[in-house]
Amino acid sequence: MPMGHTATAQAGSGGLTATEHRLANGLRVVLSEDHLTPVAAVCLWYDVGSRHEVKGRTGLAHLFEHLMFQGSGQVKGNGHFELVQGAGGSLNGTTSFERTNYFETMPTHQVELALWLEADRMGSLLAALDEESMENQRDVVKNERRQRYDNVPYGTAFEKLTALSYPEGHPYHHTPIGSMADLDAATLEDARAFFRTYYAPNNAVLSVVGDIDPEQTLAWIEKYFGSIPSHDGKQPPRDGTLPEIIGEQLREVVHEEVPARALMAAYRLPHDGTRACDAADLALTVLGGGESSRLHNRLVRRDRTAVAAGFGLLRLAGAPSLGWLDVKTSGGVEVETIEAAVDEELARFAAEGPTPEEMERAQAQLEREWLDRLGTVAGRADELCRYAVLFGDPQLALTAVGRVLDVTAEEARAAAAAALRPDNRAVLVYEPIEPADEAAEGEEGEEGTDAHEGAAK
Repeated sequence: MPMGHTATAQAGSGGLTATEHRLANGLRVVLSEDHLTPVAAVCLWYDVGSRHEVKGRTGLAHLFEHLMFQGSGQVKGNGHFELVQGAGGSLNGTTSFERTNYFETMPTHQVELALWLEADRMGSLLAALDEESMENQRDVVKNERRQRYDNVPYGTAFEKLTALSYPEGHPYHHTPIGSMADLDAATLEDARAFFRTYYAPNNAVLSVVGDIDPEQTLAWIEKYFGSIPSHDGKQPPRDGTLPEIIGEQLREVVHEEVPARALMAAYRLPHDGTRACDAADLALTVLGGGESSRLHNRLVRRDRTAVAAGFGLLRLAGAPSLGWLDVKTSGGVEVETIEAAVDEELARFAAEGPTPEEMERAQAQLEREWLDRLGTVAGRADELCRYAVLFGDPQLALTAVGRVLDVTAEEARAAAAAALRPDNRAVLVYEPIEPADEAAEGEEGEEGTDAHEGAAK
């Protein structure tokens, strides 16, 4: 709808509110006024991630995250960074399975600059995209892969467990870093077609949070983004649904130069945005969220068979989420010993559920994490975009805390009983090998560095 005919809604979480608007070209805008400090965050989410990629062209979403910092119609080379940092701001971008985002935190009086910069690259990146910038950023992504995946102990775990958890052909089978062979094969025209399809205003959500004048901010957004044409060529992502249970234990043993044996596992869990996912989050927090958790107490404190043990949750909206177990063994402890203890603790939790004290502690922990996130202008801007892009309603970000506190102990127990079982996991075992000779190691260490720190997160 036109800017003059805005839709507005409000919801609260500790007094936080957000208003929603839509430009004529389809750009969704979410504003949240907060005059606590003289700063504001500008956050732009594009509804494109690695799940939108097709076979043979993986890695384009992440490559574009880098290309967006290589200049646009009126901003040459590294100018985006130079202008934001010169104005006292900070900035970055990240890529995930489900979205690509770009964000700046600026002093209040420099918000207009951030909006102009984001609009310039949304509207005119193709004017600056050439073979040189493609080659440059192709190399940067390859270096990023070497630094974050290939040359880091346990660095390939995420990629390997994802490939095990989601079958061949599934849109989440490959990670956002992409295949290096596919990156080499990508042409300039592939990149241009990708940009035209996904970097359109009707495929994006823009949030501005902090010390802003909403009326003035909307006027700037209309001025800079309003003339960018929409694009209707986008296909919906391929279906990512799968059975609730994998049905067998999938297993891979990796022999690499790592400091110690490790047991990692991914359990298939409910989709993000559901009460069942929140229940699973609480179960994982009791079991493996920090040093007061059951697995830490059992493996690190009591048995002393591990130096670290934890559970995390990878929330996904378009596919089953993953419960992420990570245990690093101590000394020469066998993985079988760790695995037996983990299964014992999971079975006990599935049978008995959390104690009232554990439930209270886990809910307080998740509540604090949420309020810390919503308490910063950058964190709130990101969450407003996330709920708008993935679930159609930014207001859900402001009521997320209440949903976590509403989950019962029985729901947390039932979530664990349904999913945290041996026939519903992909397992990765790391076995250390002796280091290669020094000459080989020296060659691997010769790497470039990122133009920015945006990760394939």
